[in-house]
Amino acid sequence: MIIRQRSTLSVPGHLEKMHRKAFESAVDVIMLDLEDSVPVDSKEAARVQVISTLCEREAFKHGISVRVNSVDTPFCFRDVIEVVRSAGAKIDSIVLPKVDNAGDAHFLARLLDGVETEAGLQKQIAIDASIESAASIENISEIAKVPRVRSLVFGIADYSASIGAKLTSISGHGENEQDIYPGHRWNYVMSKIVQTAKAHNLLAIDAPYGHFQDLLGLVDSSKISAALGFDGKWAIHPCQIDTLNNVFSPSKEEIDRAKRIIEAANAIKATPAGLPCGAGAFAVDGRMVDRATLRLAQKLIDSIQEV
Repeated sequence: MIIRQRSTLSVPGHLEKMHRKAFESAVDVIMLDLEDSVPVDSKEAARVQVISTLCEREAFKHGISVRVNSVDTPFCFRDVIEVVRSAGAKIDSIVLPKVDNAGDAHFLARLLDGVETEAGLQKQIAIDASIESAASIENISEIAKVPRVRSLVFGIADYSASIGAKLTSISGHGENEQDIYPGHRWNYVMSKIVQTAKAHNLLAIDAPYGHFQDLLGLVDSSKISAALGFDGKWAIHPCQIDTLNNVFSPSKEEIDRAKRIIEAANAIKATPAGLPCGAGAFAVDGRMVDRATLRLAQKLIDSIQEV
């Protein structure tokens, strides 16, 4: 099954009632969190609860991820060993936070090798690597090359702290940006994440929007992410899910446009001359279209047919 990641809902690992609500939602991926949303004195209880939640369900209509603690904590290795050993067959990916260098991701990849072998798992668990610091950006290409990595995820709050950026909102997650910078403050780093992800055939996932009651702000933030090439965005509240699924899905207008471009190209191919080689162009709706546009149209149609 191909898992879309238009929306990924972060759910505190120790709060079972939130797990139930997440499984009733229309989110693409449920991320059971053992890291930032869990107090230190609840880390072990959260691990036990996540295992229980996963083991009590036979099948899932959502993708399932577990965010473990970072490798520089005393919790990470136990998170991985205990959760994967007990419920690895139910998990699609491990989200590794604060990946500053490729070594962090290699550590998780090799640990998964051993735990999966011990547990006799038939499928390989992927890694979602969180890019959350200046060091992450410096080392991002090497991180993207690590086996098992399937996506690069932007961690905006920790990245902001790592570079000493101003705190513009209570959550630190993408609000009030227009008040302090004449443009888009994170354009470079977001574009870098997308560029690196696509160069290595990975997904690019944007950070959550912190003010969950501001749905108009969420729409604007998500549209910017989608325009830059991100495949989806994290959510911190179920009320954000429908917006994310809508923004990161092709609209009917986009699908119809892509179909017209492909149909026009196919019609030319059917003529004796065929579609011109090289940089040949053709007209659609009174506009000139070239092979690059045709590839974009075909990619869009392929994406909706794969799901």
